[in-house]
Amino acid sequence: MVPLRVEPKVYFANERTFLSWLHFCVVLGGLALGLLNFGDRVGQISGFVFTLVAMIFMGYAVNLYQSRSSMIRRRDPGPYDDQSGPYLLCAVLFLAIGLNFYLKFTSPSNMIF
Repeated sequence: MVPLRVEPKVYFANERTFLSWLHFCVVLGGLALGLLNFGDRVGQISGFVFTLVAMIFMGYAVNLYQSRSSMIRRRDPGPYDDQSGPYLLCAVLFLAIGLNFYLKFTSPSNMIF
């Protein structure tokens, strides 16, 4: 078996992907912080939920970065993509957004009209 040659751009692509995930975590965490500080009771609950979602995304990003980085160091030819992770993260995010809408529209103190 011939060892694979790993170019430096592969390491940088992995790091760029990690930083992109962390950028989204920071944006989501900023939204959560705004809801926690300036929201009513429903906003604070939603802010807490969004904080948990941001931490889940951050854990996923770190795990993915570490696993890909070790695969690159080992020169593993195996698949570097994740088939189910982004779908699960989107489902978690949609559940959090749905919870936010549910709490906002069912709260008696915050009637829209």
